[in-house]
Amino acid sequence: MNAILLVLRTGMQWNALDATGVCSCASAYRRFREWTDAGVFLEFWRQGLLAYDKKHGIEWEWLAMDGALGKAPLGGELTGPNPTDRAKAAWWRIDRPQSH
Repeated sequence: MNAILLVLRTGMQWNALDATGVCSCASAYRRFREWTDAGVFLEFWRQGLLAYDKKHGIEWEWLAMDGALGKAPLGGELTGPNPTDRAKAAWWRIDRPQSH
């Protein structure tokens, strides 16, 4: 559990766990998948939410959820299929006169 929480808290890659000595990345990821499928983390979240509501109260009528998906403003054919694609010319260098 410590290894899983370390990954979730820091955002580190699963493979980086091997260097920490906490446990192997394969074991941690396998347990994470098993416990996620079993609803363990959802239940942790639910119990924490209920405990907070009991202690402090949650004003449910003021809660809202929103989200949006859209294209990147500078996206397009010139940016390549992903951020690591360096095969295409950068958009800011195309058709610009050279300054001397």
